[in-house]
Amino acid sequence: MLRSILTFFGSIFSLITLGLMMVALTIGAVFYIYGKDLPSHESLANYQPPTISRIFSGEGRIIDEFSRERRLFTPAEEIPDLVKQAFISAEDKNFYSHGGYDARSIAAAAVDAVRSRGQDVRGASTITQQVMKNFLLDGSRRAERKIKEIILATRIEETLDKERILELYLNEIFLGQNSYGVAAASQTYFNKSLAELAPHEAAFLASMPKAPSDYHPVRQKDRLQARRDFVLREMKENGFLTQEVYESEKAAPLRSVQNEDFEPFSAALPPRDYFTDEIRRELSREVGEGEFFTGGLSVRATLDPEMQVHAAHALQRKLEQYDRGLGRWRGTGVTLPPEALESEAAWREALAATRVARDVTLESQWYPAVVLETGDQDMRIGIEGVVETEAEPHVVPRGDIGWLPGNFQNTFERGEVVHVRRMVDDGAFIRWTLRQVPEVQGGFMAMDVNTGRVIAMQGGFSYQNSVFNRATQAKRQPGSSFKPFVYAAALDSGYSPATIVVDAPIEIDTPQGLWRPRNSSNRFYGPTPLRTGIEQSRNLMTIRLAQEVGMDTVASYAERFGVYDRMGAFLANSLGSEETTLYQMVAAYAMFANGGERVEPTLVDRVQDRYGRTVYRHDTRRCTDCDDPGIAPNRSPRIVSDRERVMDAITAYQLTSMMRGVVERGTARGHVNLSVPVAGKTGTTNEARDVWFVGFTSNIVAGCYIGYDQPRPMGRGAYGGGMCGPVFTEFMREATAKYGGGEFDVPPGGTFINIDRFTGARLSEDATGANVVAEYFREGQDLIFGMAFDGGFAMGNDLELFQSGETEEVREVVTSTGETATVGEKATFGSISSGGLY
Repeated sequence: MLRSILTFFGSIFSLITLGLMMVALTIGAVFYIYGKDLPSHESLANYQPPTISRIFSGEGRIIDEFSRERRLFTPAEEIPDLVKQAFISAEDKNFYSHGGYDARSIAAAAVDAVRSRGQDVRGASTITQQVMKNFLLDGSRRAERKIKEIILATRIEETLDKERILELYLNEIFLGQNSYGVAAASQTYFNKSLAELAPHEAAFLASMPKAPSDYHPVRQKDRLQARRDFVLREMKENGFLTQEVYESEKAAPLRSVQNEDFEPFSAALPPRDYFTDEIRRELSREVGEGEFFTGGLSVRATLDPEMQVHAAHALQRKLEQYDRGLGRWRGTGVTLPPEALESEAAWREALAATRVARDVTLESQWYPAVVLETGDQDMRIGIEGVVETEAEPHVVPRGDIGWLPGNFQNTFERGEVVHVRRMVDDGAFIRWTLRQVPEVQGGFMAMDVNTGRVIAMQGGFSYQNSVFNRATQAKRQPGSSFKPFVYAAALDSGYSPATIVVDAPIEIDTPQGLWRPRNSSNRFYGPTPLRTGIEQSRNLMTIRLAQEVGMDTVASYAERFGVYDRMGAFLANSLGSEETTLYQMVAAYAMFANGGERVEPTLVDRVQDRYGRTVYRHDTRRCTDCDDPGIAPNRSPRIVSDRERVMDAITAYQLTSMMRGVVERGTARGHVNLSVPVAGKTGTTNEARDVWFVGFTSNIVAGCYIGYDQPRPMGRGAYGGGMCGPVFTEFMREATAKYGGGEFDVPPGGTFINIDRFTGARLSEDATGANVVAEYFREGQDLIFGMAFDGGFAMGNDLELFQSGETEEVREVVTSTGETATVGEKATFGSISSGGLY
């Protein structure tokens, strides 16, 4: 009997043992099979998560950021224990004790699944397993993936310590609102750093990994609060919070940026503009778009935020002035549907969703508004983000549209979206005034002539209205602003500022027909010195000079200065008919200002990688005694430059002197007025399709162009001096107040001689008068006065020339805005391809 009982139990034991062995062998086989071709977990030791690239101003303030996944990488030692404790309590309370997976949690999850007949299936994944899923596996809910996850988790626990695993998890996890990692999420939800978080805020973040879309802080506020309170209770039970702190934190309201309890982080950033977007475009090209958006780069921009505002306002002011002078209303082109006007809440929601410019601050902030009602004498509007008060009623009076030909009923319709701004007088509110983004556009740019640092760039009226950067991307005809490069080629070829060139009619046979270029005044001036030719922007002189020097030589100079990559050697191009960008023109003019040394324009001073290592630095000059404490108080450190010389220093000074004449008595006279010496050149193409002014002081160069995106005439009163000159002046007054300015350096190796600027004749050293100008000549240069060059084009004996004593002034007219403008009879230069011209 006993033997039978023992035999029975022996059989049972054997069966159990064999069963356990089979189970073990099966599990081992499964793990062996699934563990063979797994991805390498060792790569996580060197993992670099995609992080935000940030752009800083010269003062170190964040001005923009770019990312595909908004992540701020934070090392484990910089993550507060409170944050770690919250996530461990919510996701894996046995994190510091298990070996990669938690068998008890897996078993409990399996029991729950069986009891609920598959309705309650939870993953029971540890933090280590989640790291494996996020980094090396997909997110599918299959047994195969779970097995691989467990295998990898046990392996990674042998490779990395717990803090490194937790660092990977807390920086990689998605927490909603395009925020990856706890640092970015803390900023997104609370606009706080991790160190500033309270326990209930840390619990808020720890509630998100479960399903961020199911715990929206506004739409699912109650659900999120319940989850937050659960995490707080777990933190208390795990010994991370006392009972008193738990009760206090649980009673705290659920607050977030999304619920408008905190200012968003983005509110502290200026709106994205042309400058930072151009940096994005440039670095994406240099380092690759992937690296720029994910590499965590720290970019120190050359931008001066204060001067950027001045640049934007100077250009915007002139564009708006021209636009309002046309007396045409275009508006935004956006109209709200009738159902959106049924209540204030409805139109406010609809208005907030419209895509119109919100980045214009000219005079004051421009607001989107919707027309609610039009009357005979006023128009009622609703303004985005502004509550109507008795002191500031949302009404536009009839007098505000005096610049338009029609009345409110004829011009506007109910539901139309417009722009308005406050009109004030000495700070006191007067009324709301209508505004519109001009159709005419333009670009402006300013940079340091010695370093190439671009301190301001405006690529249009409004970045939010049009992201196309007209300072760097628009190819336009520079017109007469190109002429200094023709004169530079001549001066370096042995000519002098006193060289005489014939100003007389020319006829050139081209494949398109006979080309008869003219001066803007439609007059001919006969033999004239180079200085007067550039001051008065004489087209015929420039063409003859280009013919004398050779267009191949002119083209090589333009390419050397970076105006063009390959310039066509056609005579019409000497008048600026070949297209280039404002960016290239301003950079080229900087080489006139700095004495002829090559300078490369840059928007970036320095780029550092995620570890703080400098991977790019623009300024390669050496400071030989910056570390010397014995430098005399009245002496600055010595900067050694090894930059390439692109033109002779004397030639650069001669050109600068001649372009000072452009400002003092030439085509920019009366439009450019500064307290420091300034030189520059205007440019106006055929029918004023493009107008330019590029100028410089001893340390800052700036340029402006204005024109329609689809080139068309801007009218008889549009000239480079009159339109771009005031933009330059407004900006440069602020720039010189901040950066200073002085006399242009006179290079050694030359001597001053008095010259008659009308005839080119040499005058005595004590000569005085409006016709006297001191020209700088090279020492040892053979000076021949009175010889005239005609470029091989003959001048008729009976040509009626402009006589001494006659005025070159064109007539003044009153514009539709009540201002005065100078106009003259337009020259006819054939097609626009003949370039531009004064």
